[in-house]
Amino acid sequence: MGMKRKKQLSSVIFHTGACILGFFMIYPLLWLLASSFKSNETMFTNTYSLLPEVWDAAKNYASGFAGIGGVAFSTFFMNSMVVTVVGTITCVLSSLLAAYTFSRLKFRFSNFWFGCVMMTMMIPAQVMVVPQYIILKKIHLIDTRVALILPWCFGGAFFIFLMVQFFQGIPKELDEAAEIDGCGKIQTLVRVLIPIVRPAIITSSIFAFYWIWQDFFQPLIFMSSSTKYTIPLALNMYLDPNSYNNYGGLFAMSVVSLIPIVVFFIIFQRYLVDGIAMDGIKG
Repeated sequence: MGMKRKKQLSSVIFHTGACILGFFMIYPLLWLLASSFKSNETMFTNTYSLLPEVWDAAKNYASGFAGIGGVAFSTFFMNSMVVTVVGTITCVLSSLLAAYTFSRLKFRFSNFWFGCVMMTMMIPAQVMVVPQYIILKKIHLIDTRVALILPWCFGGAFFIFLMVQFFQGIPKELDEAAEIDGCGKIQTLVRVLIPIVRPAIITSSIFAFYWIWQDFFQPLIFMSSSTKYTIPLALNMYLDPNSYNNYGGLFAMSVVSLIPIVVFFIIFQRYLVDGIAMDGIKG
């Protein structure tokens, strides 16, 4: 009985601690949601409270969707959605092709080139913005959606590395069997390998979607027209030190901007868990 009580007590302590830690982790999101219901006048009078003193949700969300500078929030949302969806698809596709090339095809200096790709992970993204800006300006793509999508079209070193690990865990006998059945390289990739590495593809898509959606620095450098702003850049417009700060609209639209990320993660989280589990088994 003593041992049983100790186990029960340790279980209670563990779950209580986990709940407390979880609350502190999710508190910023709860505060953001609660602040979107507060009025601008009372928002910072009782900062830590999650219960609004004055409910003003309708006004906050209406002013947020009305936009800023004559541009509706739906325009910013559509810009972000187009850039994120197209950027995610092209990034994952190019990373998949690169990973397949490095892991399944034989060519000279393949290990050297793979090492060069891995070394790019040590280069801060901010450093690459300057040469990207120069190139995009020379081809007249600055202040266009293409300028935000094009840098992602060449894949990502992290995604290539992730997929290479999956490809290397697949027996090459499957490729040989597919070739015997008359499949070429592309057919082998599409019909045999992609269904197996689907968890890695979904995992890469989740990370790519999140990184592109929340990117602030590239739109700040590449875009000048407010009608082409993405959500992270547009939210900054709700605060103007020289005039009225619409905190209610800012927090309301911040909540709205989180919805696509949460929905995307909920839909594909099973594949994310499967991908991590499969990678651990292969390791």
